Amino acid sequence: MSFRSKSGKIRAPLNEAGLYDYAVKALGRRMRSEAELRRLMQARVEPGERGEAIIAAVIARLREYGYLDDASFAETYARLRQENEEPGVRRVRQALGQKGVAPEIVREVIDARYGETNEEALARQHLERKRIGKPQNEKETARVMRRLVAAGFSTGVIYKILRQWDIPDESLAALENLADEPREE
Repeated sequence: MSFRSKSGKIRAPLNEAGLYDYAVKALGRRMRSEAELRRLMQARVEPGERGEAIIAAVIARLREYGYLDDASFAETYARLRQENEEPGVRRVRQALGQKGVAPEIVREVIDARYGETNEEALARQHLERKRIGKPQNEKETARVMRRLVAAGFSTGVIYKILRQWDIPDESLAALENLADEPREE
């Protein structure tokens, strides 16, 4: 049995040694969660039980050598996001979930990393870094709200900042639906 790669070449499925080498190289290019690596390896083995057994053996070996650890992956990912991008807690939680990290690990990492963090101060830093000032009209207020929601800040923190800017309550009421659906600009 063979499969076609992205480049169109026909390749034979990898055996355990080949898949292990492939996985180590994939982890060398960038850190990955177990679920991400599993998805990558799925395309390189034969389908069915035999392929699943090979993947399980490779994952067990990677764990044994300390190359694959979702808890340390989640901690590193959250730390880097906090240090470099300063996104809100919700965005980091969502990203880790999408990467296949178990909910209990995500909860532990978020509590440890953001437990003592002042989310309002983080949101204000984000606004300052993005050079977003006090909105002058309803359209600008909606834009600020969308940007903060997309950055992963809670609606409570967003409304608190907007209220401190003396945004009229009518304008804030008009924004209620924006908090539910994050959008990219």
